[in-house]
Amino acid sequence: MKAFLTLALISVCVIVFLLESFISTEYFSFVPAYAFSRPWTFITSIFLHANFEHLFFNMFALLMFGIYLEGRIRPSYFILIFFLAGIVGNLGYMITAPTEATPAVGASGAIYGIMGTLAAIAPSAIIYIGFMPVPVAVAAVIWWLTEFLGLFAPGTIAHGAHLAGLFVGILFGLYLRSRSRKRIISF
Repeated sequence: MKAFLTLALISVCVIVFLLESFISTEYFSFVPAYAFSRPWTFITSIFLHANFEHLFFNMFALLMFGIYLEGRIRPSYFILIFFLAGIVGNLGYMITAPTEATPAVGASGAIYGIMGTLAAIAPSAIIYIGFMPVPVAVAAVIWWLTEFLGLFAPGTIAHGAHLAGLFVGILFGLYLRSRSRKRIISF
């Protein structure tokens, strides 16, 4: 089972989390008001996490879905979807942020992109929500609905980032599926 990239991304997130104790994250967090004057934050914020619980659940999801997806697509596509969904996730947050000054951190948008890609290329793959086995496509619909409804409930979760990452992941997965079908038909 391929897992190198998934484990490498998890390692980077953990190392950055440990470094957060020693450095200020002010210039690395994504703040909508400074998005275009600090464009690096579209990427650096992906590797920051608010607390251990945030890191733990994001890394657990990355491990669970990343290993599954990494074994099904090219390494370059895996990295591309991770960063593309993370960056677009920040744009989604920027559109839905409670204020322009509220910072966002975390790999959630990127991870939702990985989940969306997996749902598009292997919709019947079984994952577990709690102890219940569910096809990943059904889980993606549940997550979409949960995140969409979350947009209307104030809180500290970046629902816009999750939705944008999921959307990008699904589109990327559909693109990969169409390429795969064209290759099969052309032989």
